[in-house]
Amino acid sequence: MSKQKSQGLASYENVNDSYLKRRRLSGSAGWPLLWSLGVGAVISGNFFGWNFGLAAGGFWGLTIATFLMATMYVCIAYSIAELSAALPHAGGFYSFTRNAFGPFLGFICGVTIIIEYVLTPAVIVVGITGYLQPLMPAVPVYLLWLFAYAIFVAINIRSVELTLNVGLILTLVALMVLVIFYLSMVVAGVFSSELLFTIPPEPGQLATWLPKGWQGVFAAIPYAIWFYLAIEQLPLAAEETGDVASNMPKALTLGIFTLIALSLFTLVLNSGVGGGAAAISQSNVPLGAGLESYFGKGSTSNFVTAIALTCGLIASFHTVIYAYGRVLFSLSRAGYLPRWISVTSKNHTPYRALILGAVIGFICALIINISGSGAVGAVLLNMSVFGAVLSYALVMFSYIKLKISRPDLPRPYKSPLGIWGAAIGAFLAILSLFACFSVPTYRPGVWGVSIFLLVAILYFLLYGKNRLVAQAPEEKAALMLKRQA
Repeated sequence: MSKQKSQGLASYENVNDSYLKRRRLSGSAGWPLLWSLGVGAVISGNFFGWNFGLAAGGFWGLTIATFLMATMYVCIAYSIAELSAALPHAGGFYSFTRNAFGPFLGFICGVTIIIEYVLTPAVIVVGITGYLQPLMPAVPVYLLWLFAYAIFVAINIRSVELTLNVGLILTLVALMVLVIFYLSMVVAGVFSSELLFTIPPEPGQLATWLPKGWQGVFAAIPYAIWFYLAIEQLPLAAEETGDVASNMPKALTLGIFTLIALSLFTLVLNSGVGGGAAAISQSNVPLGAGLESYFGKGSTSNFVTAIALTCGLIASFHTVIYAYGRVLFSLSRAGYLPRWISVTSKNHTPYRALILGAVIGFICALIINISGSGAVGAVLLNMSVFGAVLSYALVMFSYIKLKISRPDLPRPYKSPLGIWGAAIGAFLAILSLFACFSVPTYRPGVWGVSIFLLVAILYFLLYGKNRLVAQAPEEKAALMLKRQA
């Protein structure tokens, strides 16, 4: 290795060919597998979490918030489809921000998505075992966590082809569960539109259709995000995709519109069953409340609920493991994180990054369990939501910056929404940041992200910025763009 001249805040090293050969991904995924990767990562949001927005804003308040968030994610999907085709690297959001604003903000954006993708599986695995343990009471919960991580990390390590095909199967099963639920609620006559409006208005609110007022719409935004959170992980698969310029935009756009359709069916049909919106808003298992209204209380509904929820959660658990592996891999390969993390297996999968993320996730699951309540789990999950929204704002501004400063950048695919779409996405992302902070239960998560980012900034300034790798694809592209500017 040899030192290269400093580039602003950062210093680079040149590496030999063997460095990149030991850190190589491979694959040629088509749009159907990418579609399932994106939808699978998000689909568990239709099973729980979203319903707390009913308490925050009532049915129409959450509906308006969902419309706003759907608009934001459509803008994000089209914008990152263009960026992925122009900058097809495993770094995803980190790569986009790095090319637009330099290594410091690129690293910060990378850290925010590490928070999102490493913490989310930890919370999901606790949820999975929470539903399965009543069916296997003799098995210690720690062994169930270990088993879940071991199985799905092993699949991810084995090969990207196996990972994506398993993801497709799990996503289709979870999708089938939701479709059966929707049909059952309608065909059996369990759904009633009158049940959508069972949340009483607060004092001073004359309009029963918006029981919490417009403040309720604002407060419901963080919960509406659940319907779409993590579709943005798809660009991380760029180096394992065939014909990125065609497959990535198709998967992103079909994925987000699939999720919008699911969110509308879930919001309407799940809110209008059982005890109605008021009861569903307080349920930890909203889908289960709907199934209970169909099967009646008892062991049958409990069993069906456990299986249904587990299908949705496992689909997201598996696909988000893929995501954290690629984020850790790309930041390590570029030198922002210790370089040993990015070494890949003979099958070209980032096995060290996958194992490291699992170890951190397992420790987080232990912390959730030891705390004795759902409070720690809620904080960790809220941290992932806030970190994600922060990354959205950074990437939307990156799109605008590159569109203006680098109009000559080859763009095999162009967003039909252009700069205005990215501007709307950025505005809604900033609105979401304020909405997250306005909800008291989200504030510990906000502070958690702030502390994590402070530690990351110190690490970058004291160590990481001096060890960047000039030949890493994301950095090579950024340095080349800078020379051409």
